[in-house]
Amino acid sequence: MFSYLKGVLAVKTPTQIVVDVGGAGYDIFIPLSTYGALPAEGQPVCVLTHVHIREDAHLIFGFATEEEKKLFRLLLTVSGIGPKMALTTLSGLEISELKKAIIQENLAALTGISGIGRKTAERIVIELREKILVDEKAANKKQIGAVTADDKLVEDTLLVLVSLGYKKQNAQDAVKKVFTSSGEKKHSVEELVRATLKVI
Repeated sequence: MFSYLKGVLAVKTPTQIVVDVGGAGYDIFIPLSTYGALPAEGQPVCVLTHVHIREDAHLIFGFATEEEKKLFRLLLTVSGIGPKMALTTLSGLEISELKKAIIQENLAALTGISGIGRKTAERIVIELREKILVDEKAANKKQIGAVTADDKLVEDTLLVLVSLGYKKQNAQDAVKKVFTSSGEKKHSVEELVRATLKVI
């Protein structure tokens, strides 16, 4: 129905919030991990959402990160798990610990969550383990690829600077300084060379 809600955080509790969007207050159920990431009441907020439609109600569930939202939706695919239990599961363990428990088939950790019995824990492991493993591998591959691309950019910039007559160590220190200070900004080799020449 909608991917997120952006407005003012009118009410905040560990399990539910109210977001004022243009004068309309939306009741949103949240996990504990999201509660810890929220600003103070009265401050602007943007919450990722999942809308669950029932015959008697339209329920909105909110999350601080895409990772939380994705895992919530994965839990909903498990037989016997509805949105309330999925939210309880997310609140029972840190996201990283929950994924780890599923991957390692740690039933003790899963049954330690309120409302999760052994059979439900076994279903979570059987139905989600491979999906989470695939997602984790894809995320790691993407992260490694990004680092490799950055390293290649720095390496190519160093080659240009050395060819211009600068000492490699001096050039390397200058490139790292410029690259670090640029944050998430993406440079081409030409842009990075020009920026480095200003500080070298």
